[in-house]
Amino acid sequence: MVGAGQLARMTAQAAIGLGVEFRVLAESASDSAAQVCAGTVIGDYKSAGDLLAFGSGCDVVTFDHEHVPGVHLAVLEGLRPVRPCRTALRFTQDKRSMRERLSLLSAKGVIAARCPKYQPVASMDEVLGFARSRARPRGSDAVGWSTGDVWPVVLKATSGGYDGKGVWICEDRDAAAEVLSHRIDLIAEELVPFDAELAVLVARSPSGQGAAYPVVQTIQQDGICREVIAPAPGLDPDLAAVAQHVGLTIAAELGVTGLLAVELFQVGGELLVNELAMRPHNCGHWTIDAAVTSQFEQHLRAVLDLPLGSPEPMAAHAVMVNVLGGDDADLHGRLPHVQAADPGARVHLYGKPVRPGRKVGHVTVVGDNLAELRERAGRAATYLSLGTDNGHPAAAEHEPQPGP
Repeated sequence: MVGAGQLARMTAQAAIGLGVEFRVLAESASDSAAQVCAGTVIGDYKSAGDLLAFGSGCDVVTFDHEHVPGVHLAVLEGLRPVRPCRTALRFTQDKRSMRERLSLLSAKGVIAARCPKYQPVASMDEVLGFARSRARPRGSDAVGWSTGDVWPVVLKATSGGYDGKGVWICEDRDAAAEVLSHRIDLIAEELVPFDAELAVLVARSPSGQGAAYPVVQTIQQDGICREVIAPAPGLDPDLAAVAQHVGLTIAAELGVTGLLAVELFQVGGELLVNELAMRPHNCGHWTIDAAVTSQFEQHLRAVLDLPLGSPEPMAAHAVMVNVLGGDDADLHGRLPHVQAADPGARVHLYGKPVRPGRKVGHVTVVGDNLAELRERAGRAATYLSLGTDNGHPAAAEHEPQPGP
């Protein structure tokens, strides 16, 4: 696995049970996975020499991030199976290409979900042109049209963004001008007034076998996923089935091998595709403790072309809350208090240096009472982060907010 973050760390744990020799290409010995993986190679994934030396010693190469340069992957594919392949990864590396391909699949009726309305932009005139195009024509009730105001407009970097980075919600012309001043490739998008943010995680093997996990609801805080509820509460079963079909179809159409996470906006009975990730994903962390097959084992099964495991949940509900870094780095000092207060809470810490707002672990609880599970998971995660349970994410109902 190229990359040695927490996703690689948890994949290494899954490899043990499968008897798979697992190696990671880490940037340093202090990386999350490098701390626990015997097969650690130190190198730079942006260096063709380091990448090819690492990959040539493996039977199959996969990734815990999407940032490896495509030109290097083209050479590596001549040496070893690379899963997912560079032509699939391109659609996670370039948001414009992803929007173009998925919009075409939607227009042809191949997938029952559209993308938010978008346009490549490189100047203020183009941003203003897009903003004005969002004003609702008289008599139109189409989803996504504004009531006359052309702002805000979402600007997104076409590459490199994650966890809210590379995304700007511009309330006016001045805010857009500030983003344009960075001189990066951008697309403009409509701000979607969603009812819920959903995600569907699917797996696909080289032989074409597919599996879909239950659709989950994700709750964001400052652009970072804070909470995942599995399955998504109150979601119409027919719409959930549509979302799973969308995920499996996208995986097949793009030639994905391994996991594919599709982040969605739900607007009434309509689904809009927001983002793609071709690797284990935050929306699937709950599967470690609450699904027959964890997403990490499933990814290994898929890239090794082994029969896929069951994605079925083992409890009525699972709630996962990310542990975000606070001002006090002593997570382990607070861990015994969480374990004593709630022995049923499953805590996963990543061994990463603590910085405010950084994902440094997660907590999962499972059971039958969803409100109680949200309270427990939120309380435990917040105490680990802050040393207090005040202001944990399940303390109040989350009102849906428009998002990028």
